Amino acid sequence: MKDQFDHGLVFKRLDERGKMFIEYMPVENCWKPVDGKDYMMINCLWVSGKYKKQGIASALLADCIADAKSKGKAGLCVVTSKKNKPFLTEKKFFQKKGFEVADSAQPYFELMVLKFDEAAPVPKFTEGCKAGKIDVDEGFLFVYSNQCPFMEEYVHLLSAICEERGIKNKIAKIRSSEEARQFGSPFGTFGLYYNGEFVNHELMSENKFRKMLDTMTEKC
Repeated sequence: MKDQFDHGLVFKRLDERGKMFIEYMPVENCWKPVDGKDYMMINCLWVSGKYKKQGIASALLADCIADAKSKGKAGLCVVTSKKNKPFLTEKKFFQKKGFEVADSAQPYFELMVLKFDEAAPVPKFTEGCKAGKIDVDEGFLFVYSNQCPFMEEYVHLLSAICEERGIKNKIAKIRSSEEARQFGSPFGTFGLYYNGEFVNHELMSENKFRKMLDTMTEKC
């Protein structure tokens, strides 16, 4: 995160215990497979626990909007999903704030934008990520970045579970925004693929991952 401050990253959190923060940066530098210019990409907006439904998320977004306008940006963008998914901010929240769907990627991702300048071109998902497929050998591929500090540990824990079961797997760490545009998942932080097909963006607990493997085995 410290390195990304030099690339325009902004991280703001309330001075209380709990998850109440917003993180955003210029879309040109974001670690997601998105092409765009002069927009701010919201990486994460999170308010949890007892602090929900107090207007905190709206206040954080309003501050982000004011900051983006002061920097001459053409608008904001954010990755959401067609239906509520873990770790993705609810689509309805952004709809209420005036965001509109600008693009989509398989199987459920949507890119929403809030335009300040109606004449400005909107950001789009890169063509390579839209199909929800990636060119890999048989087995699982874990694609991740250190945008989330927990990814490093958990990805290797899940990989070890695959090894225990004799399931082929590989780990691909994204080390730059350029790499993220080339082969990152629409979520950016994490993507799980099986035999080249997108499976999930959610970093699961070890137990949940084992259950998913059990379900996949039963279907096979």
